[in-house]
Order: sequence, then structure tokens, then C-alpha cells
Amino acid sequence: MSDTKRTPLFDLHVELGGKMVPFAGYEMPVQYPLGIMNEHKHTRAKAGLFDVSHMGQVILKGESYNAAALAFEALMPVNVLGLKEGRQRYGLFTNEAGGIEDDLMFANRGDHIFVVVNAACKDADIARMTAALEPAISVTPVTDRALLALQGPAAETVLEAIAPGAAAMRFMDVATLEADGVELWVSRSGYTGEDGYEISVPTDQADAFARRLLAHDDVEAIGLGARDSLRLEGGMCLYGHDIDTTTTPVEGALGWAMQKVRKPGGERAGGFPGAEAIFAHLENGAPRLRVGLKPGGRAPMREGVELFAEAEGGAAIGKITSGGFGPTVGGPVAMGYVPAELAEAGTTLYGELRGKRQPVTVTPLPFVAANFKR
Repeated sequence: MSDTKRTPLFDLHVELGGKMVPFAGYEMPVQYPLGIMNEHKHTRAKAGLFDVSHMGQVILKGESYNAAALAFEALMPVNVLGLKEGRQRYGLFTNEAGGIEDDLMFANRGDHIFVVVNAACKDADIARMTAALEPAISVTPVTDRALLALQGPAAETVLEAIAPGAAAMRFMDVATLEADGVELWVSRSGYTGEDGYEISVPTDQADAFARRLLAHDDVEAIGLGARDSLRLEGGMCLYGHDIDTTTTPVEGALGWAMQKVRKPGGERAGGFPGAEAIFAHLENGAPRLRVGLKPGGRAPMREGVELFAEAEGGAAIGKITSGGFGPTVGGPVAMGYVPAELAEAGTTLYGELRGKRQPVTVTPLPFVAANFKR
């Protein structure tokens, strides 16, 4: 890992016994002594603290929020202009073929847009935004702040005691809060399906702030392993696996992320990369769709497992893109792509494990219902 970067919390991870692995160019904890299964269960029951400082934080600023919003809309099929101040929204960068270049979160923070992008894509995303938006809109990477996620049903109580005002926030609200004089940029959101917050904190205060959260009896440090099983049970996409440059938002079952105003017939329809291809899928249906899948046995079906329509014979009709054991579900869960005509819930397909085909059932997503505070 000689070429990998370290987050401001690296020393804390090592002190806590984190098993460090390379991920998206960083040394990150995949698990702690508690273990992935127990870390997952603890987050569902109480609160887990995740280091997500490897992700990219960016500020977009123009003459006004509206000016920045209209320019930003040219990069994705999402309503940026209509987002109210103090609110956050899920977004998608698309390419000319309608594929997804990255998924992201962005917030209306009054005089600017705050964007959080995936770690593996952040350099490309910053270059994309810079080329498309500057000089009219400034694109400023935030390099002096860490990013933490506090997730789980106890997150509200824990954060409110440290940063008053957190409890009053609802799902997808953003706010600037204060903890002992430290300015926190907080969103009520996350990547687990549980209630919780993502918190941007100055780098030089990150270690002390994390330790203060961990001092609460309900909070445990959680690694990448449980983060993955939590988001999988929540039916959430992992970029580069469940969605990528060859996947349109419609194929990825992300049509909900495109608001009416940007769709055909909308006031600001189109004007983003790949609009023609995406609109064709909206109007005519996509040939394949991302679906939830439940293997019939106890063995997990992981990424890359081929799917078949029949127990014997025939060519593969799809592939699993994410899969593993779901601790809350109590069995294996997966997501993957299948032809649209085989995407109906209850359809039985077959995944090939070690040369043998095992039944797998198309299942509605998410596997575990979201626990957001709306």
C-alpha cells in the first residue's frame, strides 16, 4: 500500500485495531475486532461511525445559486434549480451514450452548491465539472475537511448532545452546526438505509470529533465490510459495480432520481449528456433492469455470478453485480441485471455456482426497509 493515501483518521483506525486494506486509492479499515457481522448488527440496532473522508467534497459557486444550478444541470438529468435551500438531492453524471459516469450528492447551501462524489471517481468528476463550468462557475475541491458518517437509530441522540440542532433535521436536510466551536457541515443522509448523518469536519479537528462520538456507549467504529452489507440490504448501488458508464439510469432502476421537470415534456427537459438515449428508455422501456435477487440456498452469490432462465441449458441472460450475506435478512442477498421481461418480482432464475445452477428469486428492493426520518 506504498502508493495509497491516508485519511486524517488513519492513526485512530490503527489504534482501534482496524484491518487496513487499499480502497479507491486510500488505506481504509475493512473491519475492526468486533467483526463485520457484529458491526452490521450494531449499526442497525444503535449507531456506527464510518470514515468516508476518501470521498470528494467540492464547492460550486457562481453569481447566485440559480446561476450555478442551471450550469450544473447541464451535466445531469436532475432538478438542481428547484432544490430548496438547506436541502440535499441525489444526482447522476451521465455520458453521451446515457451511461452513468458517477453518482453523487449535492446540496443547496444558499450561495453555493456543495457536492460529494465517490472516491474512485473524484479526480475525473472534478475535471468534468471544471471543464464544463469554469470560469463562470468556480469549482473548488475541499481539501481541509474530513467526512464522517454516523448511522443508526441512536445517531440522532448521539449527535444532538454534541451538536445541538441535529435532531430537528429531517431526511436530506443540510445545516451548519457547531460542536464546541467547531463548524460542522451536516446532512441527514447516509449509505446504510438507517437514519443518520454525514458530517464534514475540519481536518485538524477530525480525530478529536471522532473520539468524542466513539466515547458514547451506543457508537462503534464500522469498516468497509459492514458498510457494503448494509448498503446491499438497503438496495443501494455501488458505483463501478451496480451502475457504470454502460448503464443508463433507467436500466439501473434510478428513474426516481430524474425529476419530472427534466424528463420529456418537462419545463427544462433534456440538455444533459445522453438525454436522447435515456429518454428512449423512459418512453420505450429499457432492455434490461437492475433487480433484487434472493438465492434459494445458504451460499451467497457474489459479483460476477452468471444468471440463467433455465435450470439446465441455454445461454446466460444476466449477471450479479453485488452479492453477499445479509445479516439482517438472515441469508444471502444480491442485485444484478436481467432482461426486462424477467424482472418481475417472484420470477425464478438460476445462478451458476461452481458449475451447478442454484435457484434465485427476483425480489423487490430494498431487502430491509429504510429507516429515514422524513
